Amino acid sequence: MAEDQIGVVVNYYAKLGVAAVKVTTGTIKTGDLLKYKGYTTDFTEAVTTMEIENQPVEQAQAGDSVGVKVKERVREKDKVYKVIE
Repeated sequence: MAEDQIGVVVNYYAKLGVAAVKVTTGTIKTGDLLKYKGYTTDFTEAVTTMEIENQPVEQAQAGDSVGVKVKERVREKDKVYKVIE
């Protein structure tokens, strides 16, 4: 499985379990498989819900800051990769 870096984590909201991701290249769609990788972070998860400015969206593109629900803790500056099967 190939991986392309698509963005970076800019914040994490622990109570909500939401990662704020700045999309740097390409697009993220609901259902895409994303890998979160950092100093102590390393897991893969499918995108179930995304929001931009508290509004649900199906897709985010380069330049967008998007909130993505995650099952594990992520940290600022963790890299986000899109897994291509």
